[in-house]
Amino acid sequence: MRKIVNFIAFQAAWFAAVLGAAHGMPWLGLIAVPAALALHLMLSPDRRRELLLALAAAVAGFVFDSVLIAAGSFSPIPDVFPAPFSPLWMIMLWVNLATTMNVSMGWLRGRYLLAAVFGAVGGPLAYYSGARLGAMTRLPDAGGLVGIGMVWAIAFPLLLVVNGRLHKPGGGSMSR
Repeated sequence: MRKIVNFIAFQAAWFAAVLGAAHGMPWLGLIAVPAALALHLMLSPDRRRELLLALAAAVAGFVFDSVLIAAGSFSPIPDVFPAPFSPLWMIMLWVNLATTMNVSMGWLRGRYLLAAVFGAVGGPLAYYSGARLGAMTRLPDAGGLVGIGMVWAIAFPLLLVVNGRLHKPGGGSMSR
């Protein structure tokens, strides 16, 4: 049941963030994703480590998406930060992804090559879908989609590595 709740919350928050940005309400993602995160944390047996994973995903998302924007791979609807920095609503999408890593996408834990393939295909599909829904000022071209795929082939397994380290005994310790 937790996997179903996680999947539904993820999808609802993703659509809220993307459609909010597309319709001049980028703040909608800033409400929907933290709500999905709060639900995830309530159902999680290890809230502290899940929160650390969400924070790591936010930082990774800001860095990776800012690099992709600067490279011209895509042009999202901006909000608080000027281009080429990733907008907050997109950073929230990375936080949203983190909520799935130990639940509905937990089957990918330790499968780094499969995660790279999943990222290389799923990343561009998600960005293209968001663009088609109006959350970008232009659709990514073929080169942009390849760049997004390359970044996601690295980013998704990297997040799994971070997740694995956080969930090892003693992982996520603030004393390191």
